[in-house]
Amino acid sequence: MSFFALRNKKSTRRTISLLAAILFTAAASFTAPHARAQVKAPKPPPDLIVFTNGDQLTGTLERGIGSSIVFKSDVAGEITVSLDKVRLLRSSGSFAVLGKNAPVSRKAVTPGTIQYSDKKLTVTTPQGAVETLPENHIAYIIDQPTYHHELEKKPGLLYGWNGNVHGGATVVRSTDNGTTYTAGVSLVRAIPAVPFLPARNRTSFDLQETYGKLTSPVIPQTTPPSPPSVALTSIFHSQAERDEYFSPQFFALAQTSFDHNYAQGLDLQQVYGGGIGWTTLKNGRQQMDVKADLHYEEQDFQTASSNQELIGSTLAEAYHRTMPRKLVFTESASIQPAWNNSSAYSANALLGLVMPVFKRLGLTVTSTDNFLNDPSAGYKKNSFQFVTAASYSLK
Repeated sequence: MSFFALRNKKSTRRTISLLAAILFTAAASFTAPHARAQVKAPKPPPDLIVFTNGDQLTGTLERGIGSSIVFKSDVAGEITVSLDKVRLLRSSGSFAVLGKNAPVSRKAVTPGTIQYSDKKLTVTTPQGAVETLPENHIAYIIDQPTYHHELEKKPGLLYGWNGNVHGGATVVRSTDNGTTYTAGVSLVRAIPAVPFLPARNRTSFDLQETYGKLTSPVIPQTTPPSPPSVALTSIFHSQAERDEYFSPQFFALAQTSFDHNYAQGLDLQQVYGGGIGWTTLKNGRQQMDVKADLHYEEQDFQTASSNQELIGSTLAEAYHRTMPRKLVFTESASIQPAWNNSSAYSANALLGLVMPVFKRLGLTVTSTDNFLNDPSAGYKKNSFQFVTAASYSLK
């Protein structure tokens, strides 16, 4: 082997070794951060309650309202504990604490870890600031995600909506041909969306439509032959309401509604008004409201001579309850007297039940009764419906 060949061979080996070292270093520098990122942070210790009798319970602090807290553990489940029975409470979660002297609204409160002892609650923020509140000054203990979405952040247009969409159909194809459709939307948006915080405002929207057509052909066996006949069903209701709470129980409201009922000779009834309401009952499972308003009402009938404009009021109550197995029961009733025509009053009542079937799909059963004291001539005052339909719940 010549000198030049030996030199070229050694140079090639050095080049290969150098390239291998560069590639190894690059691979190590690339994988090191990823390897460090895969190292999990140590899991924080569970929250701890030490009761005044010495018993201890570990789990997770959910929230606090006034002088009581909601604590969840694997052993006891979700329990409500009065603070006067707690010697020590320690939580590693992040919570915003609101005092009784401050209104519950969008505000700047820095969440932090909390500890309760000697009838005092201490909040330590990530910046190291420490605030201490006596037990009797505590209004709410709110976890950071709930505080961010419900109080700190202004809710978006689509945030907080709840309710369901439902629809059904009946089809008959025989000597008589008939088709009936029913569809509806019931939506409610309460801000804040969690039930343990006092309401600021609420928006509701309802739309219900039932339309049917039944056609009977000529029956030649009769004498004289029976002419073909068509029977129509057309009942429509739509309502929207906005509530603004000026105290935890009382609110001002603005509302509008539109109704059409072929069975009562009513082409269109329009209502525009405002009033006040009272939330008489509210907790995590049920709510009841009582409302009254003053409104302008216009009624247009199939017989034009029956048309009229009214100044009236609506006196109403509404009840909503979440039952076992996630059944949802609703009930409402109202009466609408007219002050400029005492005979032109109306009333409405509704019973509804939503039964879950699979995930968000369910079955809706609704019974409604509409009473109109002054329908068009020849039409009945009462209109009753019983509807079953498939439904889809938003939450």
